[in-house]
Amino acid sequence: MRRCISTYGGYMKSIFARGNHKTIQKLSRLFKDACHDKQLRVADRIRAIILSIEGHSAPQISHVLKTNRTTVPIWINNWNNHQEEGLLEGYRSGRHPRITTEQLTMLHDIIESGPIAYGLNTGVWTSIIIKQLITDEFGVIFHAGHVRKILKRLGLSVQRPAYHLAKGEPAEKNKWIRYTYPRLKKKHRKKMP
Repeated sequence: MRRCISTYGGYMKSIFARGNHKTIQKLSRLFKDACHDKQLRVADRIRAIILSIEGHSAPQISHVLKTNRTTVPIWINNWNNHQEEGLLEGYRSGRHPRITTEQLTMLHDIIESGPIAYGLNTGVWTSIIIKQLITDEFGVIFHAGHVRKILKRLGLSVQRPAYHLAKGEPAEKNKWIRYTYPRLKKKHRKKMP
């Protein structure tokens, strides 16, 4: 039985991945596929399992792969319990969203119907108005900057107003853009040291 010295001064049983030479061949194919698909984390996990089946200890594997020594035993346990499924990218923990997908769908519908249909006396949505709408409808307070991220996730884009001269003549505008404005830019550049 293989043993290693633990940090507590006693002996602790080393953990090794289960498999044989056929398993290594199968994992080698999976390794190539993961590298081809640019799934480098999965490729590292597969490589760790191959090395473990070949008899390398977890500290040796972590040194070769330049990973934390505590992650390799986790990968090996995942392999032993779940096989290939245990090596794939899984759910990552993090803060739960404060607004649900159903609420996001409702928000999208409200925004698509327009501010006048919602009962506002403005014809334009702003992030501040939408922030207040989210607070009123769902009881969740967001920063106006985060509201723009939510809108982007919903597939909505920011629309900025375009300013046009009400009585502007197209020929004069074209003349100013083509001749006057470039000359102004050149004069400004010459004045700077």
